[in-house]
Order: sequence, then structure tokens, then C-alpha cells
Amino acid sequence: MTLLQSENPPIRELTSTDSRGPWPRVRYRGSLRQKAEPYLLVAPTVLLILGLMVIPIGIVIGYSLMDNVVTNRSPQFVGLAHYIEILGQLTFWSAALNTLIFTLGSVVAHMVIGLLFALMLNSKTMARVPRAIFRAIYILPWIFTAAVVAVVWRLLLDPSGVINYVLTTTGVLAEAIPWLATPATALVTVTVINIWSGYPFFMISLLAGLQGISTDLYEAAKIDGAGVFRQFSSVTLPALRPILYSMALLDVLWTTQQFTLIWATTGGGPQGLTEMLSTLTYKLAFNTYQFSMASTSAVLVLVASLTVAVVYVRRHRKEVV
Repeated sequence: MTLLQSENPPIRELTSTDSRGPWPRVRYRGSLRQKAEPYLLVAPTVLLILGLMVIPIGIVIGYSLMDNVVTNRSPQFVGLAHYIEILGQLTFWSAALNTLIFTLGSVVAHMVIGLLFALMLNSKTMARVPRAIFRAIYILPWIFTAAVVAVVWRLLLDPSGVINYVLTTTGVLAEAIPWLATPATALVTVTVINIWSGYPFFMISLLAGLQGISTDLYEAAKIDGAGVFRQFSSVTLPALRPILYSMALLDVLWTTQQFTLIWATTGGGPQGLTEMLSTLTYKLAFNTYQFSMASTSAVLVLVASLTVAVVYVRRHRKEVV
């Protein structure tokens, strides 16, 4: 009996505090799973960002540092030679100036027109039914795609189109003008088209901001003797300033990258007077097959866009804090 007891020692009970039992392994696996769970949740987004943004951007930057890729089987590293070359070209700076004029004109007009329409739609003097009708009409340009907008405006601005017919019939013009093909009017015309297609975004956002302003502020301003313009400058504008600032920065990013509207209306002509950085980059790549120069132009546009984006993010972070 003693021999049997010595050969078969008593079975030790496993408790949760026993360091030699299986429970600590279970706890270790559970803690490992908890630590890995956040990374597994963000993994699909990280993979998408890597595949759709980081890797393509890295490839384009690499192309800009090589001699002509794609068409050259064994491209050589040339460093910053393409950057020095493109920054010395008059066509690049002309496209940059056109882009600046196009962007500033569009953003300022978007803000002014959007604010005016938002104030009108938020007015208490307008009845409910006309207000709903005007909202539906004013938001229509935002529904159409850039290609549809370009086709419609090309038909309207054609020498035999509606606009020239009305202007010549009323005596405003002596003869029809090809607005998109005339050097003096081409850039202004495409800017007006872009303004028409983009102001509804500002209008809707500012209308939401106006409806969020407390009526108590206006009542207090009236008690203090403030008129309509004083209420607008002291109550409305300060309340809308964060929205205006953020939307202006976003609009700068969108407008500088506008390609479809320009390409479908003028193609960068006439005589390069509506050439934007986006259309110039496209022509370098697919018209003259200078893929390295096109990559260089794209990287320069990316740097400018990142600068605006950093300003926007820092501004937004300050507002949140």
C-alpha cells in the first residue's frame, strides 16, 4: 500500500492561482487577443491606404527621380534634374498662374454667392413653399457631374447657342462670341462655369450654420440697438467664421485639382490660356509621353496640396480643442 502511494502521488487540484496549471496560458492568450484586436480592426483601412495612396505616391516620386520611365527599359537615376528643368519652364509657371487665378476667383465667388443664397433661404420673410422651391433650384448645379456641366455649358456658349442668341438679340453684342475659344474670355468663362457648379456646396453648409445660430443672440443685439448690418457683422459672421475658413481651404484643394471641367471645355486652350497644372501634367504624360516630367509636376502639385491640407488640419484641431 505504501509502495502504491509512492508510485501514484496525490493529484494536485488546479486553481486559478496555480502558476503551473493551464489557466495562466488561457489568460495569456486572452490578453494577447485583446492587444491584437485594435490592430486587426484597423488593418483593412491601413492596407487600403497603403495600396491606394502610399505605394502609388511612392512610385510617382520614384519616377520623378529617374529619366524617362515607361518608355525607357533601363531608366537611370537623375536626382532633382527634372525638378530643376520643370521649374525653369515658362509653360509650368503659366499653368501655375492660371491655376492660381482660377482657384482664387472660384473660392471667393463660392463664398460670396453661397453666403448670399444661404441668407436668403434662411430669411423668415420668405414663405415655406417658395423657400423649398428655391432650395431645389439652387442645389441643381451640385447634382450634375463635371462632364455633364461641361457639355451643357459648351452648348450654351456656342456661337449659335442660347447665350449668344440672347445677347445679340437684345443688342448687348454686335456679333456672337466663341467664349471658350477667345483668348480674352476663355479663362474667365471656365472660372464662371466652375463657380456655377460649385456654389451649392457652400450654400448648403452655410445654411446649416445659419440655422445653428441661436436667436437669442439676435434678440440681444436688437435690444442693444444693432441694425441689420451690425447684426450680420457682430453675430452672423463670427458664428460662421470657422465654417467659412474650413470650407475655403477644402475648396482650394478641390479647385486646384480640377481637371474634368477644363479638359472637357477648352482642353487647356486657346494658346494655353486655360492650361492648369492638372491638364499640363496629363499632356506631359499622355501627349508627349514624358512620364518622368509628368510625375515631377504631380509631385509639385502634391507638395502644394499637402501644405494647404496641413494648414486645414491644424486649424481644425485648434477649433476642436
